[in-house]
Amino acid sequence: MGRDLKFVVIDSEENSRNIIKNYLAEIDTKFAEPECFVEFFDFESGTDYVLKTPECIVFIDISESPKNSLDTIKKIKESSKSAIIIALSGKTSTDVIIKAMRAGAREFISKPIIKTEFINTISALLEDIKDSSGKDNSCKIISTFSNKGGIGKTSIAVNLAVELAQLSKENVALIDLNLQLGDVTTFLDLAPSFSLNYIAENIDNLDETELLKILPKYKNTSLHVIADPLNIEESTDITAEKLKKLLNTLKKSFSYIVIDIGTNVDTKNRCALDMSDLILLVSVVNLPAIRSTQRCMEMFEKIGYPKDKVKLVLNRYLDNDDIKISDIEEAVNQKVYWKIPNNYLTMMSAINKGVPVNEINTESNISQNYMEFATKVSDYLITKNLNKNYNL
Repeated sequence: MGRDLKFVVIDSEENSRNIIKNYLAEIDTKFAEPECFVEFFDFESGTDYVLKTPECIVFIDISESPKNSLDTIKKIKESSKSAIIIALSGKTSTDVIIKAMRAGAREFISKPIIKTEFINTISALLEDIKDSSGKDNSCKIISTFSNKGGIGKTSIAVNLAVELAQLSKENVALIDLNLQLGDVTTFLDLAPSFSLNYIAENIDNLDETELLKILPKYKNTSLHVIADPLNIEESTDITAEKLKKLLNTLKKSFSYIVIDIGTNVDTKNRCALDMSDLILLVSVVNLPAIRSTQRCMEMFEKIGYPKDKVKLVLNRYLDNDDIKISDIEEAVNQKVYWKIPNNYLTMMSAINKGVPVNEINTESNISQNYMEFATKVSDYLITKNLNKNYNL
């Protein structure tokens, strides 16, 4: 393994620091050597060290001082893109885990630390780093798709993009590829001066600064929106070639690109699907939608997409639906990746006010669900392709 990678533990409990050191030694004895292992009992000293260290895996205890520890995670995440943060806590509620992930933690390990859980987590993480060595995967493209309208595909794209921006604190682009009937700007109450056709046509003449300047941001987040064309005539100017060039250019400036794709599979939508790292195939629990989803799965299989590229997402889910999850999975030959609860009042209030659901009620089941959804999506993509070239 490369000698530049450090394990840094920021934890006030000496016993906890020793346990981590001993468990790391069981994975590889070198991990416990002074050149690899560094420990701190206070946030300030630990943070200063991490910010001066190019490559490190950081363990931070968030049990005793949640605010200070979460602020520390945020500071490290914002200042050091290469640091991988693992939160530790004796409190394991969903709320604690979500706050840690949103602050910037890559993993969460409960305390007292269980040896098998610790070793499995760190071993898998190191294997992921090793597998991603030498790859340039700094930007991930996520598409929401369905060949059936009216099932909430746009709301999923919008709310997921907002949560990814808040979770990662990095630039996120949201593209409305419903070229004739797009609603992304309506969902976020935006009136952009420039739309997709202008950006695609002039992408060669826009440097990163200019590009970020002309793309509207949603409030005080790092989410930038590329709206659908203002009229049908302008939409015909966008070609698959221009879209491909646009996406390749955006990848240099954004960590995530979320695309709300139209219901048909023309050359432009096919281009976006081909370039996507993850396709969220959206459905609801009724027979027509399930049959449409089945056809989509068959189409993706014929195209030759890897099975783990396409994930089935159920929207407006109710626990007491007549159709069982197992029946859906059998029909489409795919496990359900995520379920978004049916919360009509919160969702309609968000749509009518032009805001994401987390601005209506952060404690609602659907707001909490989207936070967890963004965490799972980002975790899945990072796990597949960590973007730092560690020399293992």
